[in-house]
Amino acid sequence: MEFAERIKALPPYLFAEIDRKIARKKREGADIITFAVGDPDLPTPPHIVEACCEAARKPENHRYPSYEGMPAFREAVAGRYERDFGIELDPETEVVTLIGSKEGVHNIHFAFVDPGDVVLYSNPGYPVYRTGPLFAGGEAYPMPLRKERGFLPDLEAIPAEKAKKARMMWINYPNNPTGAVADKGFYREVVDFAQDNDVVVCSDEAYSAIAFDGYRPPCFLEVEGAREVGVVLDSLSKTYNMTGWRLGYAVGNREVIEGLGRVKTNVDSGASQIIQEAGIVALTSDQACVRENVKIYQERRDFLVEGLNRMGLECEKPRATFYVWMEVPGGDSMAFATRLLEEAAVVCTPGVGFGEYGEGYVRFALTQPVEKIEEALSRMEKVV
Repeated sequence: MEFAERIKALPPYLFAEIDRKIARKKREGADIITFAVGDPDLPTPPHIVEACCEAARKPENHRYPSYEGMPAFREAVAGRYERDFGIELDPETEVVTLIGSKEGVHNIHFAFVDPGDVVLYSNPGYPVYRTGPLFAGGEAYPMPLRKERGFLPDLEAIPAEKAKKARMMWINYPNNPTGAVADKGFYREVVDFAQDNDVVVCSDEAYSAIAFDGYRPPCFLEVEGAREVGVVLDSLSKTYNMTGWRLGYAVGNREVIEGLGRVKTNVDSGASQIIQEAGIVALTSDQACVRENVKIYQERRDFLVEGLNRMGLECEKPRATFYVWMEVPGGDSMAFATRLLEEAAVVCTPGVGFGEYGEGYVRFALTQPVEKIEEALSRMEKVV
């Protein structure tokens, strides 16, 4: 049986490969401590779980949901942007519900990318920024994120011929995997570039609510002109520990929202209304649970970074996300990660798995309690 060419062109999905290695070590009897996948270990807050249980008892929620999402959920999303950023959105035309933001990241390409078109994407970055364009027949062109630029892409370095053929650009701040943040000045550059080159900007802000030391990440849509060129995609996954619930949204330019919505009507049947009702409660209730999450992640961040630095490993405390991006001695991220797994039963993610410009780094997800971080550091010290 022959696979389609688009499948043959896909690289192995990074986290699936890691899962296979972990499974092998577990079969060998190893006690694995994993910092690999960005999947919160903290439970979904009880008031959100209770809202889901109540919604599941409603017969009207047992039928097909609407493609674009429940009006009440889209209103809750719009309310979040008014509350947190002072941005007014029309829930009917500027908000669409997603089955987790990954679905939107993938599907939006089919609305705007034809074969031969270029999609500019951050590298290192979320792997779907690269694979989505490939499925749509486009060319994924990397924008390197380098330490000396604060892991912000150099838009002036994009070749003119690529900029001319570009239809979309992916940016992601707070950034996965580097933990870097962007200011409104950078977003201003992005808007100018998009206007000059007729590019749709997609700003992935899945970590917008996870920030430390009093820092508040700006939203791309806060910058003048941003709504004319693009959209923001976000998710309830990381903010409310709901990765398994699969609920997200896109907001912003109404033509882009319409295009994404038209794709979705042909490829899925919408997010469960049961989950959307729980999402409404998450977005509209007191946000103390989010603040408590951030407090826990900050404690873990401090403990891990300080422990790594004591070993002579170079990393800085991120201002946002729940990731620590660490430089690798010798520069070979896969070799370093493999050595940690084999000799210390500690799992981190090799930076090269996020793209060639991630080489020389590994990523740690802050998804283990402090006592596990302490044990992992103890094991690593013996190896490093």
